[in-house]
Formats: sequence, C-alpha cells, structure tokens
Amino acid sequence: MIVLTTIYVIAAVLLLFGAAIFVHEWGHYFVARKCGMKVEEFAIGFGKILWKHEKDGILYTVRMIPAGGFVKLPQMLTSEAIEGKNEEEETDPLPEISPWAKIAVAVAGPIMNIVFAFILAGIIYFVGLPESITPPIVGLLDKESEEYSLGIREGDIITKIDDKPIPSWEEATKLTALSVTNQFFVTFHRQSDSGTEEFTRKLTAKPISEKLTIKRLQLPPKFRPIAGKILENGAAAKADLKQKDEIISLGGIPVSGQSELIAELQKNGTNKTEIIVLRQGKKLAFPITPKMINDRVMIGIQFAPVPTTYMVRHPGPTPTENIAGVASLMWRTLYALFHKSETGVGVKDLSGPVGILAMIGAMVNIDYRLALNFLVLLNVNLAILNMLPIPVLDGGHTVMGFIEGLFRRKIPTKILEWTTTCFAIALITLMVYVTFHDVFERRDVFVDMFKNEAEVQEQSDPGE
Repeated sequence: MIVLTTIYVIAAVLLLFGAAIFVHEWGHYFVARKCGMKVEEFAIGFGKILWKHEKDGILYTVRMIPAGGFVKLPQMLTSEAIEGKNEEEETDPLPEISPWAKIAVAVAGPIMNIVFAFILAGIIYFVGLPESITPPIVGLLDKESEEYSLGIREGDIITKIDDKPIPSWEEATKLTALSVTNQFFVTFHRQSDSGTEEFTRKLTAKPISEKLTIKRLQLPPKFRPIAGKILENGAAAKADLKQKDEIISLGGIPVSGQSELIAELQKNGTNKTEIIVLRQGKKLAFPITPKMINDRVMIGIQFAPVPTTYMVRHPGPTPTENIAGVASLMWRTLYALFHKSETGVGVKDLSGPVGILAMIGAMVNIDYRLALNFLVLLNVNLAILNMLPIPVLDGGHTVMGFIEGLFRRKIPTKILEWTTTCFAIALITLMVYVTFHDVFERRDVFVDMFKNEAEVQEQSDPGE
C-alpha cells in the first residue's frame, strides 16, 4: 500500500508540475510558429536529455533537471545563455523578425499560465476546495510570559487579527508572517459558565528562532503533543516511543499541548517517571528518564505538526475570487520580501523546484483538490515572475522588444548576449541558493508536511 501511494504521489507531482511548465512553453512555441519563426527545440527541464523525438525539424526533449523548460528560437535570444549555442551553425542567416513578434512570443508563455490557472480554478469551483478549519485554540501559557500577564488563558480562541477573521492556525500564521509590523490587535473568544466573552489584546510577534527569522505570535496551540522524529540515544528512544505516538500524560499529569509537556518535564527534572501515549487507538505506558541538555530537560523527540482538519467548501471559490486571492498572497509575499527588516522574510525563505515539488507532493497526499489549488498559485506565480523586466525572463524580452520597436534600431547582439548571460548566471545562482535551503535547512519541514495527519470532511453548501 505504501509503495502504491508513493508511486501515485510521485506520478501526480511530475504530472502537475510538468503541466505548468508545458503550458508556459507551449505558449511561446505556438505563437512563434504562428509568427513564422524557426523553432529548434521544445524542452521540458534543463541539463542532460532523458527523452527526445524529432519531427518537422523540431527536437522535442525531456531533460534531467525539472526546474523549468525552454523553446529554442534562434531568431530570439532565449535559452542560449543556459543551454549554449547550437553546434551546427546555420549556413544561411535567418530573416529578421519584428520587435512586436518578439513581444508576442515573450508574453505568450505567461498568458498561457494565467489561462491555465483560470481553467484549474474553474475545475476547483465545481469539485470543491478543502479549507483548513483547525481551530486556533490557545494552549497552556507560561505564567511569566507577556501574553499570560495580559489575561490570555488556555482554551481562548483567536477569532480576529487586526479585524480580519481567523478561521484556523494556518491563517493566523500566514497573516502575522507577511505583515510589516510585529504588533497585532488579536481578538479572542472565551467560553465560561456565564457565557461567551470577547476581548482584544495587543500582542507582539517574534522570530521563530535565530535561523528561522519569520515571526509568529507567542501563542501555543492546544493539541496533544504528537511524537515526530525520535532522536537516537534520547530518553524517548530508550523508552520505546514511536513516531505518531500521541502523548496523553507525564507522571500522571494530563497534557493537552506541547507547552504543557515541556512545563511538566522541567518540573519533573531528570527523575524517572511514566509517560502514557495513545498508539493506534491503544493507551500504552512506558517508564522514561529525561535528560538534562543545555540546561533544559528533554526526552529526545521532535514534535510532529498539529493535525489539520479540512472542510470541503462546495462549491469552491469562483475562478475570479481564487485568482484574486492568489495574486494578493503573492503581492503580500513580495512586499514582505522587500521589507525583510520588518517581516523577517528573506530570499532563503523562498522555495525552489525542490520545495515546490515537496509541497505539491504533500498536498497530493492529503487531497488532490489541494494540489490543484496549489497549481493555481504556481501558474500565477510563474506568470508574474516571468514578466519581471529582467533579461533572460519573458519580461526582459518584452522590454527589449519595446526598445527596438520605439527606437527602430536593433539592440547590438553583444549587449544582448552579455546581459542575458549575466542574468542567467544570477538566476541559476539564486535557484541553487534557495534549493540549498530547501534541501539542508527545510528538509524536516517538508517531511513533516508529507507526514502530517490530516482529515478532510465533506460538507455541502447550505444554500444548495
């Protein structure tokens, strides 16, 4: 079963990611052919050729590195900076093409990504979209914390941040991470014997850690801690704890959150005690002897992500609503990126091909509709990023076409080659940089995403 699931996820990831690249390159290819331009190659991926087929003088290839693709057009400066020039030089020079044809070819790729995004969003509208409804319930707070002194208590539910409705922890995390401020007015609901109380407090978001500078509210979620990675030679490993064990109590004290478990560990110290876990529906008790590491009492586990509950929205968001939401999210991300000092969001927090493939895989593993929705985001991102006015990108070709059209003079080939090569090297360097962080610094994050226990609940729209 695990093997079949793995094959399904890998096949789905390659198909979905490849589809986004294919439609982009097909846009260039289609318009180039309509403009009468010579097409040497239509490629998906970069690097060594894995598969090829030649027809009507055009080489169709699938290459080793699934990080993009290209259409090789000798009448335009496109992939030569990355793939090199064709070894077979043309004996007869090709006819010049108009600047407006160059612009049409350049913008065709991003336009096709937007069209594809709308098609996918239309499918999502009819099949529905799972939306996170994991309630943002606050767990146990440290009594010395600023949040506790402001009157926030375990069990309080976040309903708004800066007057924006917050349906889940995911939304709370996203909003605080991308904001240029670290001060937020957070509204809570508290249920008591006398009824529901609503109150608002001004809270400060802080960086997750020295390495992960993205900020978040200092409010722990109220969920029983679930064992993720079990560290070798740790107390948990010696006690025979396993991944996915749900920790119920420590030393006879029930725990309902990670912060509670950590607090009880510090109280217990290194004394031998009993830990009770829920494993595959059965309660199991194990003797455990915590260890003191860097002045902190630890048992040697990394917590698994909080289980996420999704409710399928029927019908899904309209295509316009979906695309607008994606464009807004991207704008907020870019804005946060260019205000790193306030947000903590840097280039290293972006994801390259490895991270994108990992996220698609994680979503396919939960529900195909989440993967389709992520593909909407990916296509809009490809369209917007490719239209940035940078040589080697479609936006750069568009700008150069306008310059040639307005001044009625062709930009010297040497200048085009020099600028394209320099920016191609810069682009490859950036891709390697973000991929390095994906592989070596966020690997555990992606693994946790893939292993995240999620529940998808179907529910029809009441208005149907």
